[in-house]
Amino acid sequence: MPTNPPPQPLPEPPPVTSTPVPARAGRREWTALVVLMLPLLLVSMDVSVLYFAVPAINADLEPTGTQQLWIFDVYAFVLAGLLMTMGSLGDRVGRRKLLLCGAAAFGAASLTAAYASSPELLIAARAVLGIGGATLMPSTLALVRTLFRDPGQRARAIGIWSGVLVGGVALGSVLSGLLVEFFWWGSVFLVNLPAMALLLVLAPVLIPESRDPHPGRFDLLSVPLSLAAVLPVVYGLKEIPSEGPRTEYVVSLAVGLVFAVLFVRRQRTAASPLISPALFRGARGFGPAVLLNLISSFAMMGSAYYTTQYLQSVLGKSALEAALWALLPSVLIGCAAPVATALVRRGVDRAQVVAGGFAVAACGYGLLFLAGTDALWTVLAGAGVLACGAVVVGSQLTDLALGAAPAEKAGAAASLLETGQEFGGALGMALLGSVGTAVYRGEMPAGAPGEARETLGGALAVAERLPAPASDALTSAARAAFTSGMHVAALVGAGVLLGAAAVAVGALRGAQTPEGLGLSARPAFEDEARSADNGVRGGAPVPGRGGTGESPAGP
Repeated sequence: MPTNPPPQPLPEPPPVTSTPVPARAGRREWTALVVLMLPLLLVSMDVSVLYFAVPAINADLEPTGTQQLWIFDVYAFVLAGLLMTMGSLGDRVGRRKLLLCGAAAFGAASLTAAYASSPELLIAARAVLGIGGATLMPSTLALVRTLFRDPGQRARAIGIWSGVLVGGVALGSVLSGLLVEFFWWGSVFLVNLPAMALLLVLAPVLIPESRDPHPGRFDLLSVPLSLAAVLPVVYGLKEIPSEGPRTEYVVSLAVGLVFAVLFVRRQRTAASPLISPALFRGARGFGPAVLLNLISSFAMMGSAYYTTQYLQSVLGKSALEAALWALLPSVLIGCAAPVATALVRRGVDRAQVVAGGFAVAACGYGLLFLAGTDALWTVLAGAGVLACGAVVVGSQLTDLALGAAPAEKAGAAASLLETGQEFGGALGMALLGSVGTAVYRGEMPAGAPGEARETLGGALAVAERLPAPASDALTSAARAAFTSGMHVAALVGAGVLLGAAAVAVGALRGAQTPEGLGLSARPAFEDEARSADNGVRGGAPVPGRGGTGESPAGP
């Protein structure tokens, strides 16, 4: 008789994998966010805080023309040049530690600048302010990434971060005007001291330390390469709008681009690069987010080049009046990021939200195109709509890029985003400024004096020396020519933004942070670490790689 085979055991069910729910931030983390916004606000304000203080500084310190330019520009140059270095350094030594060091340096440099007795000392103090700012900006954004693990909460926190960054630039010029009106010019620097003192007291209590537990050796050669890549490009782009494409500025751009190629090559071959190429090989969307964020900054700074001049030179308002009016569009910024975050949380594809933000910003340029020579509210509305669109774009792309990067690489990711913003802003002023300048020169009457044909400011200066009928005619012609230049630049800017909207739809469709996909952001970095340990890419082996997560190194 046939025997029945013994019963076989049932197969084991496949293991159920689940992604741990990120811990939600509580009152302590949100209070820490408020503390982090203090240095961010001051760093962004310092970009424009000298707008109204320069005449008083000139009268007191009597700098030469070159020294005056360095007093104004050295802060932005040093800030842009050191962002990538400081972001990577924060990942290695600890973001809170770097934040506190930067705050101390920023406070000491502010005190020195306030009581500077010579142009040279003020230039040096502004340079140290730039170093401090370069430590503070990526540290604040990286700490937001590590404080807020829940994707929804992180998106809201990054929206606040983006709004403070944009609003600080507008607030800096107004605060400068008010302080210089009632106090001496050094007071524009002293306002930094209470905020930095508060940060130094509260940050150790509220903000936990975080760093990359296995960062590898710091690549010293990448530091001068990054400076040599960033500074000449920013310098060339900054000077072209006002001086035109002179040979020295074109050469500066070319030199910077050559060093940029060398810097990228170094990052691809170094065992422990400042900016890991694995950031671009991780979750989908990091590379497009950096590029599109650059275009958003391009739009913001390109429009600011025209709106600030329009308020002062076309409408004839004083510098302080223009700064106060320029604050009005900032009121709308506070609503932009929360609305965008809510849309994404309700299931709207992030690509559509970003594309919509670019389209809204393009509408802002459309309003600038419609403005005549006496259209205050149209220009303010255009600036407000454009800023809202840019904040929607910036907040969503920043959240996507930081969420795609591992927490231990948050500083490097933040610094790359911010360096892109610096490049984008300089490029926006250079490209759109040059377009408007070319149109202005073509629109000016052939018989106008040479100085008047160069810039609107030059035309107004010439008009002051002419008798009334000729002065009025030249002023009207110059203001009309500038407005025509703004119209053409607005068309170019709108075209760039609509193109960016189309790119966003294709490049970001379905892109989510690893948390949204139920994945980890670490595999590409673990592969890179193994390659580095095995000596595949050269350099000394890095001991201890392969740990998980980031290392909290403090309370």
